[in-house]
Amino acid sequence: MKWKKLGQVFAPDHHYDWMVSHAANPVADQLSDSLYRVYSSCRDKNNKSSIYHIDFNINQPDKILNISKTPILSPGDPGYFDDSGVTVTGLVTVDKIKYLYYLGWNLGVTVPWRNSIGLAISDSTGCIFTKYSPAPIIDRNSVDPLSISYPWILHENGIWKMWYGSNLEWDQDNDCAFKFCIKYAESENGINWRRDGIIAITFKSADEYALARPCVINDNGIYKMWYSYRGISYRIGYAESDDGINWTRLDEEVGIDVSKTGWDSEMIEYPHVFDHKSNRYMLYNGNAYGKTGFGLAVLESD
Repeated sequence: MKWKKLGQVFAPDHHYDWMVSHAANPVADQLSDSLYRVYSSCRDKNNKSSIYHIDFNINQPDKILNISKTPILSPGDPGYFDDSGVTVTGLVTVDKIKYLYYLGWNLGVTVPWRNSIGLAISDSTGCIFTKYSPAPIIDRNSVDPLSISYPWILHENGIWKMWYGSNLEWDQDNDCAFKFCIKYAESENGINWRRDGIIAITFKSADEYALARPCVINDNGIYKMWYSYRGISYRIGYAESDDGINWTRLDEEVGIDVSKTGWDSEMIEYPHVFDHKSNRYMLYNGNAYGKTGFGLAVLESD
């Protein structure tokens, strides 16, 4: 693979009080022909995150056609699982209903934070999302006792398949450093999930401590995953699987890296890969975990 970067698409700059900075974890949804809606997460001046969208023509990605004037999804009230912020992670459309999966953030006392997974549901317009429940649909349990994050979901033959991050430890001797791998779960309805502790992607060296935000497609019977992996700073990795459960890491084949200068010169992360007509595209974040916004790349032909 070799990706051609098409440039930075969008980065908030004090558009609203709730949209001061960041365009993290972009997720593209086709509205019509070349018109796409991208959901991502912004932060206010207190770093509390909300979910919003922008619209653009994929053939003219430098021209933003619309920016949502109010959040698609806002943090919960004090005490709820998402009172410190909400972060978009995945979007699935089934029978014209859109299922938006998101992280709920709680700031911690003994550890920095805790994540759970929530769900919001929309009609086909994708303009108004309603939280399925004030509680998370996936929370800590005996399989994932610490914190869970960044799910990606596919709906295939009536089965909902999820790849998600699971924290394996908080290292109290190292400033509460975390260690996230990517696990696999299944569901019959997208709400109630069976988690058996199956690890899909694990670490390849002692320097790695975070595997985050998987994006999975089924490409003619071969599951392909793009994800973020982190040692010193985030890079985008790549893996393949015959069944979506047992994976082979092929990071050296990913074909995209940081730029020499500019908005994505320090790190590159949170990919969303999707096909449009005969081309394959990638939305991704750059420096500072999405503070510099997101960009677009296209896979070059052989």
